[in-house]
Amino acid sequence: MNVVSRIASSPVFSESTRERFGANYPETAHKLTHALGDHPLMALEALACLAESLPPASVEYNFGNQPLGVDGKPAATGIPIGRTIREIETTNSWAVIKNIEQVPAYAQLLEDLLGELRPVIESRTGRMMKLQAFAFITSAGGVTPYHFDPEHNILLQVRGTKVMTQFPAGDPRFAPDEVHETYHTGGGRELKWHDELLCGGTEFALSPGDAVYVPVMAPHFVRNGSTPSVSLSITWRSEWSFAEADARAFNGWLRGLGLSPHRTKRWPARNRVKAFAWRVLRRFKK
Repeated sequence: MNVVSRIASSPVFSESTRERFGANYPETAHKLTHALGDHPLMALEALACLAESLPPASVEYNFGNQPLGVDGKPAATGIPIGRTIREIETTNSWAVIKNIEQVPAYAQLLEDLLGELRPVIESRTGRMMKLQAFAFITSAGGVTPYHFDPEHNILLQVRGTKVMTQFPAGDPRFAPDEVHETYHTGGGRELKWHDELLCGGTEFALSPGDAVYVPVMAPHFVRNGSTPSVSLSITWRSEWSFAEADARAFNGWLRGLGLSPHRTKRWPARNRVKAFAWRVLRRFKK
């Protein structure tokens, strides 16, 4: 049996998991379970070969012992990506392989996984757009610093353990409006960390077979456990998420004019007016 038919033969998300997801999507972070198991595409050797085959822009890696807050992206380790992954027990590294759906077998894996959740997703936030997947390989004790991401995201833990600490999406205490606006006009996704923020976070402990849903732009950081970790992130966008992003960008433009725009609204608000205005403005700015 090949790896494609192996995943397609039985559901990875149980009926109860799909019901739990439906009760919380799209705005509430929550834990899920999965039956992906020890999938051959997620083995270290398979991931190392994948990383070596993709363009350099599809791979990011650095030392794993980062602080919770970083100023810009950490520097690379200088260790080749293949060795980084194959020797993750000793390389003290954090690595992400981006857009693994560039390879047909991984594209099929992504489609199969999200296909199980598609009815719930599209009934809430409309057509699924820009489906992407990311593989994370982390040494023991590694840290993914405080940041946010623009996608709807489910992180599946495949090997090892980690704790993700999430913070409420859309709350300017954890990610100021100006940072959102800068990100959506080309800035970085790293956030300033202050220890007093910690009391507002919710911890999600993940072991193999666990997963966690991360709402759009929900700030979070991740601490790896005492053994190397492999995780799979499956993501998608919605017209709602794109509209919120464009409305944020338009607010940034208004702020640059010296104005103090009202904060964009979260789902189910559509932010249509500001999103449309930014899309028109962006066309003329080209």
